[in-house]
Amino acid sequence: MPAAETIPKKNECFVLHAIRDVRFEERPKPTLAKDTDVIVVPRKTGICGSDTHYLVHGRIGDFILDQPMTLGHESSGVIVEVGKAVKDLKPGDRVALEPGETCRRCVSCKAGHPEQCPEMIFAATPPFTEGTLAGYYTLPADLCYKIPDNVPLEEGALVEPLSVAVMAVSRVGEMPHNANVVVFGAALGARFVLGVDIQAERLAFAKEYAASDTYLPSATKEGEARVDYSRRQADEMKAKFGFDERGPGGVDLVVDCTGAEVCIQTGIHLLKHGGTFVQVGNGNPNITVPITQILNKGLHVKGSFRYGPGIYPLAIDLLARGLLSLKPLITHRYTFKEAKEAFHANETGKGADGKTVIKAIIDGPLDD
Repeated sequence: MPAAETIPKKNECFVLHAIRDVRFEERPKPTLAKDTDVIVVPRKTGICGSDTHYLVHGRIGDFILDQPMTLGHESSGVIVEVGKAVKDLKPGDRVALEPGETCRRCVSCKAGHPEQCPEMIFAATPPFTEGTLAGYYTLPADLCYKIPDNVPLEEGALVEPLSVAVMAVSRVGEMPHNANVVVFGAALGARFVLGVDIQAERLAFAKEYAASDTYLPSATKEGEARVDYSRRQADEMKAKFGFDERGPGGVDLVVDCTGAEVCIQTGIHLLKHGGTFVQVGNGNPNITVPITQILNKGLHVKGSFRYGPGIYPLAIDLLARGLLSLKPLITHRYTFKEAKEAFHANETGKGADGKTVIKAIIDGPLDD
């Protein structure tokens, strides 16, 4: 069992009631609804862009906040109770939480695409009202993955966003070995990874952390249309980095994590013939895309939503074997009582220390 001081006596939650209306509230402790469920005490939670989007806008696409909802879904924690049918987990186990429960019966689930389940219950995503910025959280045992002893709980919390990246690059993007990859919104086996962002501080971090090189887009020219600007940015990147239109010298894969129209347009222009574009980030639901580029170059345009079967174990294995380290990503840490400050820092991109926020981690609640 975890130490008594790490088990809160109450279920204190960080609850979003409406746009910019967040409150600390005590909610009833959860109980085991199924014999295959477990109860976890979340100890570390990362702030996702979607959490901030709900705070600022009250919705993401068709997911609309219409009742109070506990925030948080990027979490790790310690199991405190298991259902009687659970055999491979026990109280005290450190686990990474996969925060999406599916029906397991629909066409998508049976086809091996549970991320497309129409009955998905995903933490901090309407209409579901529970999230992991809470004293306790309940989910099926098979969605809890043991964290190896050499992986800290902080990095365990970031298995969720890491899994999104692994899904986009490895499974959806099907990135070939020795590929040239461009990521908007600064890869497995890539020869060259170019990070693109509008913030110089984030590009500096990307260059130090993983990117082979970075690119800071130039300013728009007076009277320049957005589509023309996007094309010019692609041309400038091709010239600067020597990307070809075809063959091994071209851009094999573009991953857009921003959802910004300009980034999507630029990425499509940048790809070589037969290249692959993967959309990960959410943005304006209706945008203009250079469709003739997609047609004439025979591009593969795909959407990557969350993660599929086997992705969590792969992400954890990358950490356990030391092939990746997520520790450098964690730039700011907050107690549970400082959650509002954490969200403000994540929204503005700067902490109270004046430093750029890459990833903020919030501790789970503890009794006063």
